[in-house]
Amino acid sequence: MKKRIVATFILVAFLVTGLFLGTNYKNATAASSKQVLTYINGAEPRYLDPALNTALDAANIIINVFEGLTRVDVKGRTVPGMAEKWTVSKDGLTYTFYIRKNAKWSDGKPVTAYDFEYAWKRALDPKTGSEYAYQLFYIKNGQKFYEGKAKASDVGVKALNATTLRVTLEAPTPYFIDLTNFPTYFPVRKDIVEKYGDKWQTDPKTYIGNGPFKMTKWVHNSYIELTKNTNYWDAKSITLQKMVLKLSSDNNANLMAFTAGQVDGAEGIPTEEIPRLKKEGKLKIAPLLGTYYYDVNCKKAPFNDKRVREALSLAIDRTRIVALLKGEQKPATGFVPYGVKGISKDFRSEAGNYLPVNADLAKAKKLLAEAGYPNGKNFPDIEIIYNTDEGHKKVAEAIQNMWKQLGINVKLSNMEWKVLLERRQKKDYIVARDGWVGDYNDPMTFLDLFTSYSGNNNTNWSNKQYDSLIDKAKKTIDAKQRMQYMIQAEKILMQDHAIIPIYFYTKVYLLRDYVKNYYISPLGFNYFMYLV
Repeated sequence: MKKRIVATFILVAFLVTGLFLGTNYKNATAASSKQVLTYINGAEPRYLDPALNTALDAANIIINVFEGLTRVDVKGRTVPGMAEKWTVSKDGLTYTFYIRKNAKWSDGKPVTAYDFEYAWKRALDPKTGSEYAYQLFYIKNGQKFYEGKAKASDVGVKALNATTLRVTLEAPTPYFIDLTNFPTYFPVRKDIVEKYGDKWQTDPKTYIGNGPFKMTKWVHNSYIELTKNTNYWDAKSITLQKMVLKLSSDNNANLMAFTAGQVDGAEGIPTEEIPRLKKEGKLKIAPLLGTYYYDVNCKKAPFNDKRVREALSLAIDRTRIVALLKGEQKPATGFVPYGVKGISKDFRSEAGNYLPVNADLAKAKKLLAEAGYPNGKNFPDIEIIYNTDEGHKKVAEAIQNMWKQLGINVKLSNMEWKVLLERRQKKDYIVARDGWVGDYNDPMTFLDLFTSYSGNNNTNWSNKQYDSLIDKAKKTIDAKQRMQYMIQAEKILMQDHAIIPIYFYTKVYLLRDYVKNYYISPLGFNYFMYLV
C-alpha cells in the first residue's frame, strides 16, 4: 500500500502533550484488567473509508476497525474472518463464501453478504473515485464496469442470500483469498454511506465497523481513540480494551516519550539516534516488502525525455543514502524489493538488477548532454516535494547535492502529508517522494501499480506493451509463464525509467518487552487485536 498506500509508515507510541489520554499498557496490566495502549499513527488521515484510502497510517486504523471475509492471524497466515468457510470451483474461477451467523457491526446489526456486494461494487464505481479500484479488477467484469463498458449487475459478485456470497473471477488468481483481507475488500454499510455521504468516515457516531475495535473519539489533528468492539464475533479473544492513536509525526518527540517511559513502543526513530539505540540493544528492525522511490512527471519537460530520467537516476548514490538512514535498508536496483516470491526463489534475484548501487556520473553527464543539457546548461530549476519528515528531508538533501554535480539546481519543498497526496494525484509536481509497500506477497502488487488504468499511477507514464504483459500475467494459469510476463514488464518499467527507485524499506521501531503478540506484517500493517 502506498501513499499507502504510500506513506513512510509511522506508528509510534506517544502521550499527548499536556493531556493524559490513557493508562500505560504496562501499568494497566499490573493494576487492572483494563489494558490501554497509546500509539502515534502518523499524520491526520486523509481518508478512513476502506474504498478511498491508500495510506498505510490510515490503513492501520481501518484494519483494526473493519474485517474482511478473511483476516490475518498473529503468524501472518490468512484465516477465516467474516466468512467462516468458503469453497472454490475446480477451474479456480468461482468462490462461494459463507458469512458467520454471529457476524455483527459495531452497532449490533448483522453483517451480511449484501454488505460485501455493495462495498465491492461501490469501490469499482468510477463515481466513488477509488484509486484502488483496480485491485478489484480480478472480479469478472470489474474493470469493464469501472470503464463504463458494463453494468453493476454484470460484476461477478453476488449475494445469494444474507449469508452466502458468490464471487466469479476473470481468471484463476492464486492470491485471491489473501486479497480478501485487504482494506479495499472490506464491507461498508450502505445505509450509513448513503445517509451521511463522505462525512460518514469522519465522525465516530457514523464510523460503523465490523472489526475488533470501534472508534469512540476523534479529535482532528490530535488523536483517535479506539475501544474494544463487544459486538465483534471473536470479542472474547480480544484482551486490549483501548487504544489512543496520536496523530503526529515528530520523531524526536516520539523518542523522548519512549525514553521517558511514557509509552509502549515507537517507530519513526530519528536516524542519528539509531546507532546508539542499536548498540544499547533497544532497537528492533523488521523486514518490510516495500520500495522508497521518486515519482517523476513523465509528461512535463524536461522529464518527458527518457535520457533525462535515466541521467538523474544514475547520478544517485544509493549506497550513500542507505548509509545515511542507518536502518539496514538496501539500495534499490529495481522496483520489486527483495523478499517477494519469484519462480523458485526471490523475484529480485531472478529478474536481475537494473540500477547501480553507486552513482555513475560519467554516464549520467553523457545522457544529459545528449538530451541537450551539457553540464546542466539550460536545464530548468526543478522542485522535489516531500511530506514533512526528517528522514525524507535527509534523502532529498542528499539527492539535491548529487544532482548538483550534474549542474542542476534543485529546490526542496516539504508539506503536509495530505497536501502531498493531493499534488501527486493531480500530477501537480515535477519530482515527488513516494513509496510502496506490497498488499500481498507477489510481484503483481508492485507492478500493476504502473498500468495505465491504475489509480495509484501518479507518473503520467503509460506503455501499451507493459499493460499487455500485466494483463497476461493476471490471466495465465502457468505459474512460470506468469512470472516471466512480470519480469518482462518490470524490465520495460526500469528501462524506460518511469520512476526513480532509491532504496528498499525496513521497519525500525522500539517496543517494550511486556507487549506480547504484537504482529507487524511485512506488508506494513500493525495488528493490535492480538496483544496480551
